[in-house]
Amino acid sequence: MPENRFVGEIARTYDRGVAGMFAPEILGPTVDCLEDLAGNGPILEFAIGTGRVAIPLAARGLEITGIELSADMLTELRAKPGADSITAVEGDMATTRIPGDFSLVYLVFNTITNLTSQDEQVACFENAARHLRPGGRFVVENGIPKLRQLPTGSMATPFAVSDNYVGIDEYTDLTHRQLFRSRHFSRHADGRFGETGSPFRYVWPSELDLMARIAGMTLEHRWSGWDRSPFTGESDAAISVWQRG
Repeated sequence: MPENRFVGEIARTYDRGVAGMFAPEILGPTVDCLEDLAGNGPILEFAIGTGRVAIPLAARGLEITGIELSADMLTELRAKPGADSITAVEGDMATTRIPGDFSLVYLVFNTITNLTSQDEQVACFENAARHLRPGGRFVVENGIPKLRQLPTGSMATPFAVSDNYVGIDEYTDLTHRQLFRSRHFSRHADGRFGETGSPFRYVWPSELDLMARIAGMTLEHRWSGWDRSPFTGESDAAISVWQRG
């Protein structure tokens, strides 16, 4: 079972920390694309969290089920308007099995990297395939590792810098384990900075394609964003869609 890092205050303040992801120009295309890929079939979200994507999908009349490791995140989800139409189950997205089959399973916002070993990530793909009906789709949104941005002799790159917050990705293994740690420095009311951080496993699109193949799925689409813009060598993220045979 992966470590549950989204507990207590982290869960209670999670939405504030990712407030930009609720912006209509980000969330709207995400929901539009997932609705189109699902057709009229039921949908399963891995790592449903506080329901940022699931609640607007459910509001469109779609049948949504979710798996979430953190009971505290599920508490935040269930307190929101519209969440009563969503079935949310506490469990590990790599192993927990939900009854029935689905036309779409999706995993957004880089959450595949929360699984910090290749074996766990492969198991997540296999679990997605077990939930899909023939022809169903698995969708993963994930950032492209920023190794090209590493200065010579450095193991870290900043991803956000402001007066009150600094975010740094520190790469702790650049070989077979592919590990990095996101470090977050936030200014408190007294002016001092406090640090929080989490470990992740970065993964390339080509490696995800091999995981999909192991699970019996093949690549159908890859875009650089939810607006279906083309994926190129300069893209900083990938929306990948695999189809079960």
